[in-house]
Amino acid sequence: MTPPPPPARQILHVDMDAFFASVEQRDDPSLRGRPVLVGGPSKRAVVCAASYEARPFGARSAMPMAEALRRCPHAVVVPVRHARYAEVSAQVFEVFRRFTPLVEGLSLDEAFLDVTASRALFGDGPAIAAQIKAAIRRDLDLTASAGVAPTKFAAKIASDLGKPDGLLVVPADVAGFLAPLPLERMWGVGPRAAERLHAAGLATIGDLARAPAPRLHELLGAAWGEHVRVLAQGIDDRDVVPGRAAESVGAEETFERDILGREAIDLHLLDLSSRVARRLLRSGLIGRSVTVKLKYADFTLRTRQMRLPVAIGDTDSIHATARALLDRFDLSRPVRLVGVAVGALTPEGAGAAPNLGLFPEPGERRRRLEAVVAEVEDRFGGRGLTRAALLEGPRRGAPPKR
Repeated sequence: MTPPPPPARQILHVDMDAFFASVEQRDDPSLRGRPVLVGGPSKRAVVCAASYEARPFGARSAMPMAEALRRCPHAVVVPVRHARYAEVSAQVFEVFRRFTPLVEGLSLDEAFLDVTASRALFGDGPAIAAQIKAAIRRDLDLTASAGVAPTKFAAKIASDLGKPDGLLVVPADVAGFLAPLPLERMWGVGPRAAERLHAAGLATIGDLARAPAPRLHELLGAAWGEHVRVLAQGIDDRDVVPGRAAESVGAEETFERDILGREAIDLHLLDLSSRVARRLLRSGLIGRSVTVKLKYADFTLRTRQMRLPVAIGDTDSIHATARALLDRFDLSRPVRLVGVAVGALTPEGAGAAPNLGLFPEPGERRRRLEAVVAEVEDRFGGRGLTRAALLEGPRRGAPPKR
């Protein structure tokens, strides 16, 4: 006998609504119903999240804070609390895993879920999505939007279209669902690519699906053009990959005034290395690569990376590597942003070595010290031990004293 065909896939994309801002409003009831911007106090900082009360005024995430405040001057600005968002994110993902082990996290606040094999227990895809949304509201006092589709790409678009607090089901004719949508909805098509496509007479995802392959290859490059064309036709056989870890852990700072010179930049590298080490510690991770990012006053962005023979995760080791990478930058130009990230991550204990010539102290001792600093910081609400170099430093644009 011919075996029956496999059941049609049912993929969910669940995305928390204005996650950082919603967590702040939940934790501080005085913020509920008020426009909230999550980000640094500097007007040159970038908005990490904007509550739905701020969005009608034109404030958006990834917008310069100064621009957001011009559009919404009565907004409340609250600082970013990465550790808190990571804690709540873990609770959200616990809800996801009640319904399926096939959960692929894209960030702290969104994930793909393959619920094809879960239907016998919990009902079909829309029913499972509704149960997940209800559990997040009941257990965490937060809202999420969900898309249900046979493919990952269509599920993500559906959750975006349903925001906030929506649930949108894509029909079996995925290509027909996608066709009338503006091409800006296409995953990875940014403003410049969209401008090129519009200039070529293309306006919708359906236009991309019908465009001759050589034309899209010419406009977007062969590999990306073909990928876009196939997705626009509703074809996406990518599986949900459970347990995908974060690719890197990083921190960055945009300055109120540009800084200049190695000494000032190095001071910020130390502060950022400390923040990255703390996040790695709380996540139980170490990494074998360090990346430094500088954005100059003219908005030119440069990154340099170093791969290491062993995995690291403490402030001193990250800072030492970051300082070495500074030799590969032009430090004669004013700098408006500095960033540090650790990548090639592995669970702690899976790759650390007891010593490395570049780092003066044994790694295990440094990680114990990192744990003590983190414990003091948690106990005193983010205020605790800090490096002496960060308390002094009359350098222009130095990190604030703690």
